Amino acid sequence: MEPRSKRTYRLSGRAQSRVRELAGEYGLAASQDAVVELAVDRLYREVEAAAEAARWAEAATDSAFRAEVADLEREFSGIETWPA
Repeated sequence: MEPRSKRTYRLSGRAQSRVRELAGEYGLAASQDAVVELAVDRLYREVEAAAEAARWAEAATDSAFRAEVADLEREFSGIETWPA
């Protein structure tokens, strides 16, 4: 288990209430701390996925990248295929 450290964050009453509700009433996680950790992890994954999508969108407009992808596709297209 990863070591824990205590931090203090200022949350609105509404956010605090929701954390308690998610932990207590919905049983989302074993503790309020675990609810916050789940929320942070989920938000991080969403931001990371959006950044990756932006990089792929940018790559799609890059002619050098598209040429390289086409070269790779030609190079490997006849090597192996999945069963039908």
